[in-house]
Amino acid sequence: MTDINAQNRAATDAATGVQAGLTDFPAQLRDMVVRSLDDDKAEATVVIDLQGKTSLADYMVVTTGRSARQVGAMADHLLEKLKAMGVSGADAEGMPQNDWVLIDAGDVIVHLFRPEVRAFYGIEKMWGLEPPPAPPGWFDGPESAGGDAGDDDDDGDGDGDGARIVE
Repeated sequence: MTDINAQNRAATDAATGVQAGLTDFPAQLRDMVVRSLDDDKAEATVVIDLQGKTSLADYMVVTTGRSARQVGAMADHLLEKLKAMGVSGADAEGMPQNDWVLIDAGDVIVHLFRPEVRAFYGIEKMWGLEPPPAPPGWFDGPESAGGDAGDDDDDGDGDGDGARIVE
């Protein structure tokens, strides 16, 4: 007689890339998240080991998508794979705007950013890490936004309001 649960686990493992027999579920979850982000062409992915630093999670993954559409797609794909892995209660905050999407998967917390939002918040610094260098073409600060370099409203758009609008 065939063990249906074993077949279901094998199918789930194959679909999510989890290696059968491993007992370190947080590490498996982290690896699946990183693989999924890599498949979705995420950029500058950083994994922060939180074990022994906080009880929030074992790992934090911070990454960047080039557009709100890409960030949303990465979030959707991760949620599907987490569900297939049997992670219950995984939820995303920040959708549908997709500037900064947070996915809490219990043992792994995932932050998905658009480039300028990641540069602004720099959450890696909170954990004592320097953010990765920005690839060419990323947001480099107000001086890269164009506009009148002589205006003194600190956002480079020349309207005097100090508020930077990023599209």
